[in-house]
Amino acid sequence: MKHFGLIGKTLGHSFSAAFFKDYFEKNNIAATYSNFELNDIAEIQSLFDQNLSGLNVTFPYKESVIPFLDRLDDSAAQIGAVNVIAFENGEKVGYNTDSYGFAQSIKPFLTFEHERALIFGTGGASKAVAHVFKQLGLEIFYISRQADHQNRVYTYTEINEHMLKACKVLVNCTPIGTFPDVDACIELPFEFLTPAHLVIDLVYNPAQTALMKHAKTKGAAVMNGLSMLQHQALKSYEIWSR
Repeated sequence: MKHFGLIGKTLGHSFSAAFFKDYFEKNNIAATYSNFELNDIAEIQSLFDQNLSGLNVTFPYKESVIPFLDRLDDSAAQIGAVNVIAFENGEKVGYNTDSYGFAQSIKPFLTFEHERALIFGTGGASKAVAHVFKQLGLEIFYISRQADHQNRVYTYTEINEHMLKACKVLVNCTPIGTFPDVDACIELPFEFLTPAHLVIDLVYNPAQTALMKHAKTKGAAVMNGLSMLQHQALKSYEIWSR
């Protein structure tokens, strides 16, 4: 019997355990998957002493987990964030399958109008999203609480009609709107959204977030993060099974 798990701070919203339980049962795999809520990333040391076969990493530890690992694969090193830990020949190795999951999930939605993207948040998830957009040739701008215009980071209050006219892809990489705070929403002048916009919320619980609901009233195409979760999860298991 193999044992896998997910580390994060609060995991009551997560579908990962249910996804893997179903996947293991359907494929007759002798394995379990558990949630490990850590108040501090340093607590991961105790998990390393357990007989685990692999771990997923979620908010807010995708970057802070890196010093606790022995090495990163090329993709995780380029992105600067880890969402998968594999145990290989006595080493703790960090991978990033978020970028793979995001790339797979957005393929059916991108059009010729999607040349620039606004990414909300600057954490681990946003780094994976930015990595994918750069590979696709999209120009990227970030929205965060603090501005850093030299690195294309703007504040929520700086979002205006001109910015949304130029950026037809919006991706929420923050946890805002996650269950149970389902009425919470990122600050956005929704009146400037159009049917040409694609609004992606990496939150998947609830299935339709407040952001998605508001964007739909303006005719924008919307999607949540469930497809990304599923693609990255399957890629995680592929890594663990090598």
